[in-house]
Amino acid sequence: MTQTSETAAAVEPPASGRTPHRTRVHRAWFVAAVTFVTIIGAAAFRSVPGLFIDPLHDEFGWSRGTIGAAVSVNLALYGLTAPFAAALMDRYGIRRVVAAALTVIALGSGLTVWMTAAWQLILCWGLLVGLGSGSMALAFAATVTHRWFTERRGLVTGILTAAAASGQLIFLPVLSWIVATHDWRPAAVTVALAGLAVVPFVWLLLHDHPADVGQKPYGSKEFVPKPAPVPGAARRTLTVLSSAVRTGPFWLLAGSFAICGASTNGLIQTHFVPASHDHGMPITTAASLLAVIGVFDVVGTVASGWFTDRYDSRRLLAVYYALRGVSLLFLPMLLAPGVHPPMVFFIVFYGLDWVATVPPTLALCREHYGDDSAIVFGWVLASHQVGAAVVAFAGGVARDAFGSYDVVWYGSGALCAAAALMALVIRRRAVTAGPVAGL
Repeated sequence: MTQTSETAAAVEPPASGRTPHRTRVHRAWFVAAVTFVTIIGAAAFRSVPGLFIDPLHDEFGWSRGTIGAAVSVNLALYGLTAPFAAALMDRYGIRRVVAAALTVIALGSGLTVWMTAAWQLILCWGLLVGLGSGSMALAFAATVTHRWFTERRGLVTGILTAAAASGQLIFLPVLSWIVATHDWRPAAVTVALAGLAVVPFVWLLLHDHPADVGQKPYGSKEFVPKPAPVPGAARRTLTVLSSAVRTGPFWLLAGSFAICGASTNGLIQTHFVPASHDHGMPITTAASLLAVIGVFDVVGTVASGWFTDRYDSRRLLAVYYALRGVSLLFLPMLLAPGVHPPMVFFIVFYGLDWVATVPPTLALCREHYGDDSAIVFGWVLASHQVGAAVVAFAGGVARDAFGSYDVVWYGSGALCAAAALMALVIRRRAVTAGPVAGL
């Protein structure tokens, strides 16, 4: 049987006469580092929605519900694109998909500076940035982790998930200062440039598979050949979904993760800054508090990855959701013109829990769906973003209707209690490497 030299190089170890050069640090950690930097650069766009609500309302007279609708489209597409992005990475490679996604994000953010109508906000920030960011979603981190690591997957997932929070920590104070000092347009341009700046790192340094550099995945005892490109990315994505929806764990994971999105991206990330501003807090101060959430999110998510390697993921999720729900119930009593100790406690407490749910959720996807886990997690992430989209829109409507966000805080706290119960009833299953269709 013959095959091209290119294919042979991709699926076989180096020639038998030579052994691959062994470095003290496995190449997988360098790939994880590039992925971390890439997600940080892409995180700039995640920092913007809450900062733009009041400036856009003041300049154009658009209602908060209208602006929330654009954010809602963004969040929904972010989630719905993710499972297809995972399949596209299997077909065309991680590097090509991520580089294209960053370019689309930059284009969408840059075009907003010329908009004059609400539909243009929905087109640029909702459609373009939503599609681009969806291809850069957590399915990206899941694919990198699945290909390059067989050990320390929980820890790596936690680190890569924390990258988005690190980007928020970097960009939120800068962008809030730009908005307060120079208006929202320079902030939008900054987001576009941040996305473009990461593209060269991706194109030059992000390898698709360990076999590309003649190495085993980290922790693997055997060389893993690079699989052939998988054609029919959309068909495969829908096939995996069709199989997954016939299993109970999928619905429990998707439902609980939808509540996770509703109580994080849709609620705090979108509405915390304007809600704090309603109580007399300066936008820059509120944005700084949101950035501090990002600081503790890094700690909490990395710790969650470490816990996930050692403890029952279902119980971890139940604890995380329950604690988050309690903290949200107290938030309406803590909002004030200034920063006081109880608010600082909330920021620390909530920050530790922000996306700590990702490592155990991804671990449960791997446990139940094996080689298809990245695509299944993409669909679970889609539910996360749909939940976020609903609350991003509903929060704006509630603020317009009631003059405050209180009903949204209380409702989200109650939903978190339901998510904790859903996590506890997910059944256990032995780890399998088989596809969903074999369940």
